[in-house]
Parts: sequence; C-alpha cells; structure tokens
Amino acid sequence: MSARLVEVVLVKGGRTKIRYSAELLADDGTQVTVRAPWAGEGTRDFGFVRFEAGDVFTEHYWRDRWYSVKEVRAGDGTLKGWYCDITRPATLDGDKLTVEDLDLDLWVSADGLSVLRLDEDEFEASGLAARDPEAAKHAVQALDELEVLAHRGKLTDLLDHRGR
Repeated sequence: MSARLVEVVLVKGGRTKIRYSAELLADDGTQVTVRAPWAGEGTRDFGFVRFEAGDVFTEHYWRDRWYSVKEVRAGDGTLKGWYCDITRPATLDGDKLTVEDLDLDLWVSADGLSVLRLDEDEFEASGLAARDPEAAKHAVQALDELEVLAHRGKLTDLLDHRGR
C-alpha cells in the first residue's frame, strides 16, 4: 500500500509562500501529522540552525490551535530541533492542507537549551493587530504557550503522532 500524499500550502499575507508534497502520517480529526523533505530552495542558514537538502521535517498541525510544530532532522536522522510556526488553525480539504502563517516563530534546539522567539518585528510590521486584533491576540498567546512548554521541556508532549 502506498503512502497517501497531501499538498501542504503555506499562505502568508494572502499569498501562497510555498507548497510542497508531504506524506500523511496521521489524522485524528484534530491533529494532522505529515512528513516531508526540506522544501526550500538550497540551504537556509538562520545562524542557529541550517535547513538543507536531505533534512526531513515531521510536521504537526492542528485544526483547533494557532500553531504548528515541525521536528527537524538531518538526513542521517540526527535531531536538529523544532521549528514552530504561529498560524491560524490548519484546514485539510481533500488532499490539500492549508495553513496561514502569522509571522511569529519559535525555535527550540535539539537539547532544549536554546529557545528563540523569532520574527516579532515582522509580526508588528504585518499590521495584524490593527486588521484582526482577535487573531493577533491568539498569535501572541500561542507563541507564549509554546515558549513556556519549551522552557519546561514539554514541547514534545504536544506531538501525539510522532511519525516514527
């Protein structure tokens, strides 16, 4: 039996930022877990981590939460860490998983010692707080929640579907 593939569509600022094919690992009606190779072009060096060809992302999305959590592993299986996107709740329509990025991000290193809030300047510049204050409130609360979980070493407790 072949794996079911879905198309992950990341929307940002009303436009499709990236789309890629991913293997659907699990869907319990609330949480959707997929796995995909690094879909970016070339290597992306953030300074604290590099995403590059061969990296594998096990991505956890929720229909009722304002974030996604992506476990990032090198091609040899070594855990790099977790990249968390603050998003509107995900939707899965047929084979299309759509998520709207709200600019805020959190990085948690593999050892859990480095927890970095990212792109707060982009979030402020986006104007979301003025345009949609309720969504902005959810976004900030989601980032705060993930940061607390990360500092307590509990981020992985969210990931019911490990996909291993």
